[in-house]
Amino acid sequence: MTRQKIEIKKIDNPTARQVTFSKRRRGLFKKAQELSTLCDAEVALIVFSTTGRLFDYSSSSMKQVIDRHNLHSQNLHKFDQPSLQLQLESSTYAILSKEMADRTRELRQMKGEELQELNMEELMRLEKSLEGGLSRVVQTKGERLLNEIDALRRKEAQLTEENLRLKQHETGINTNVQGHSFNTFICSSSGDNSQDRESSNTSLKLGLPFPS
Repeated sequence: MTRQKIEIKKIDNPTARQVTFSKRRRGLFKKAQELSTLCDAEVALIVFSTTGRLFDYSSSSMKQVIDRHNLHSQNLHKFDQPSLQLQLESSTYAILSKEMADRTRELRQMKGEELQELNMEELMRLEKSLEGGLSRVVQTKGERLLNEIDALRRKEAQLTEENLRLKQHETGINTNVQGHSFNTFICSSSGDNSQDRESSNTSLKLGLPFPS
């Protein structure tokens, strides 16, 4: 037959409970002895039965193991006591963490999140705060738009002035070019008339027919 698994709970029958206690106690002490022998460990066990009877096992001296345990516990207690500086840092960290959590929750509530835990008074206070913040945002936005419009107007005036200056400069260049062309035309005309007179005089002197 297969071995049945016993449910881990208190055994109601006192006789069966005592029998189980004796078997498990012997098995526990045997395992403690094996652990001490195999691993070279100091092991001490103290067990009180329901009747108040003491059972103990120690791989060496029970008193020595208990004293060592107490000394180790005292040292751990000393190490567990934080220094004053560490306590202050921990306190500051806790305060900052709480403040950060509060600010994060306020930001979420301003975005319309986590509003279920707020009562009517808190909701009205949040609404008033949002209205004040919205008015300041609208005011700042209007001032920013006016500044941008003024900057665009100044830039437009500068561009208009620059365009007018370029037109005046172009007009002056065209005037100089036209005057230079007119003078060149007069000089050219004068030169042609002189050549014609010289040709006429030469023809008369040689008795040649006068060119028409």
